[in-house]
Amino acid sequence: MLRVVVADDEDRVCQLILMLADWNSLGMEVAGVASNGLEALELVERLHPDILVTDIRMPGCHGLELIQRAKEKFPQLEIVIISGYAHFEFAQTAIKYGVGDYLLKPIKREELMSTLEKLGQRCRQRACSAVEMERLRQANRETADQLRARLPLDLLGQRLEAVTEELLWDTYRFRAKPGLCQAVLLKIDGPSGSFSAATLEIVQDKALKIFQRELAPLCHETLLAFQKGWGCCLLNYPGERQEAVRKHLRGCLDQLLAQRTIFGPLEFSLALGPIADRAEDLPGCARAARWAAADRLIQGTGRLLEGGPCPPELDRDQLLEQYRRTMERGMESADPKLLDQAADELIQAVRDTPGVRGWEVLELAAGAGRLFLQRPEIEGREQLQLRFESDCDRCGQWEQLFQHLKRMQREQVQAILERRRSDAIRPVREAKQYIQKHYSQPITLEDVCDMVGFTPSYFSALFKKETGEGFAKYLTRVRMERAKELLQRTNLPVAEICAQVGYSDVKHFTQNFKRETNLNPGQYRKLYG
Repeated sequence: MLRVVVADDEDRVCQLILMLADWNSLGMEVAGVASNGLEALELVERLHPDILVTDIRMPGCHGLELIQRAKEKFPQLEIVIISGYAHFEFAQTAIKYGVGDYLLKPIKREELMSTLEKLGQRCRQRACSAVEMERLRQANRETADQLRARLPLDLLGQRLEAVTEELLWDTYRFRAKPGLCQAVLLKIDGPSGSFSAATLEIVQDKALKIFQRELAPLCHETLLAFQKGWGCCLLNYPGERQEAVRKHLRGCLDQLLAQRTIFGPLEFSLALGPIADRAEDLPGCARAARWAAADRLIQGTGRLLEGGPCPPELDRDQLLEQYRRTMERGMESADPKLLDQAADELIQAVRDTPGVRGWEVLELAAGAGRLFLQRPEIEGREQLQLRFESDCDRCGQWEQLFQHLKRMQREQVQAILERRRSDAIRPVREAKQYIQKHYSQPITLEDVCDMVGFTPSYFSALFKKETGEGFAKYLTRVRMERAKELLQRTNLPVAEICAQVGYSDVKHFTQNFKRETNLNPGQYRKLYG
């Protein structure tokens, strides 16, 4: 279990946090609660928690001071700050100290759960990464270049929070020279299925060569690595070359854009993280670049994108609640039009909101996808979630996010209807199989109903609806078809054939046979035997 410390000078806020989160489902436990900054710092030092949730302003020890002192002693500590709009400048400062996320008052359950889940994943990924790194170092199976190549990937995957010069050297064999550091993200977008993995590999290799050719002469370090259509470029260069580096980054993007006709339906965007004086600030730079990269959804691809976190413009909780209500009505009635309407309401909300940022729209679409996939009638949720996230990650326009949501909704409604149809005809299919196997025995409607578990009246209506004929007529037809085969292929007496197809009275058998074929059994044998 991950350990969490909660700190706020308002007891009601602490109690709200304890009540809102489903700690067991998160795999977390609250190890301590503090009412001021000094008490919170003492708890952090004594309990060594994985996550600290703290107010930005508290007596005894200001939230910023608490964060700074806690991070100095425990660089891996994940911190969530609680802030009001009036104190947002403090939140921005706290982010520079390596804070993982922030919550705006009033605290909302879904946002709290989403934040804790994200930070919990980081803690667990970091633990796995640390174990893996130790194994690699001990086995000495990676060269220094391979270790260095892991640094941009770990920055890209947000597996690094607080780092030191020693950690960068020991883990990645990276040591920045005096000057500036910057994390730059290259995003490659394209419709799902429009290009192969081999094509993407060629594009990434081309981008690597372009970046190395353009930037290596200007920089002390140029590390670039790719993963699933994302490239993270780590730069370290002299301060006086800042403008030249920016110009060459623009040139790298222009060269990629010029070759789009060769690559196919691909789009490129370049997100610039803030410039840092120390390599230790690179995790925060990479996070800010990720936020900026999402703005391609709003501003369009093919751009240099910059910018960091800012107060949200969308009321995500309200919009998702509205989506949930409409979506659930659509699912209960299996109505794809209602489901489209649920997604269209989100689209309209985005269009009606001036100044909306790409990360907000991305989180809104992701939240709607998660809500939809929580429906109990949906099968294979994990694979569907991975596919949905992958499709959204390749979008270059925000409207495409909701088109993927609509597609997933329609596909699942169709799958549900097909399962319902299959469930409805299953007893009819079982009854037909039973008749085919036991037609030579006395069979009644009640016998078959006992076998499939339905009342005779309901099953009789269902059977006629699905087959177009009543149960007795179907049974007679099966028996007559078998009787025809025996009359054609054997010399068995009619009385014996009568018994083999389930009749005890030859006269009754003959009447039914003549009604079916307009011939009595003897005549039929003469004509077709």
